[in-house]
Amino acid sequence: MRHRVGYRKLGRITPHRTALLRNLATSLFDKERIRTTLMKAKELRPYAEKLISLAKREDNRLHARRLASRDIQNPVVLKKLFETIGARYATRPGGYTRILRLGTRKGDGAEMAIVELLGSEYQPKKAEEKAQKASAKAEAKKDETKKAETPKAKASKKGKAAEAAAE
Repeated sequence: MRHRVGYRKLGRITPHRTALLRNLATSLFDKERIRTTLMKAKELRPYAEKLISLAKREDNRLHARRLASRDIQNPVVLKKLFETIGARYATRPGGYTRILRLGTRKGDGAEMAIVELLGSEYQPKKAEEKAQKASAKAEAKKDETKKAETPKAKASKKGKAAEAAAE
């Protein structure tokens, strides 16, 4: 029975486990979506949500920032946590992360999951817009290359094509 067992130990000693959670939280706040094993994801959720709650604090923000900096050593990620992520969830009372199960990993059968911050979901409209912009850029580049060709270059191309056809 698992009575009064507070958390998963993940097969690691305490300093290794805290370092693991710190690294996962830093990656999550930096990328807003990470892929890991299900057990690590379940342990990461309360850890990350406590840090986001610190970032949301309106009173005594300096103290909250110093408390969070114990766990998030990267100053860029810490800044992002307090300026963008904390502001994003200012009115939300909790539940900032989502765990999506992916199934088992082929190599060792470990249950895999994606942990993502709410509001950072895949948005197909943006992907379509990016594809349209890329195709428009490619067409513009083609037009520029056609304009850049001199009449002499065009004539030499036609001559080479005619020689190839004659052979």
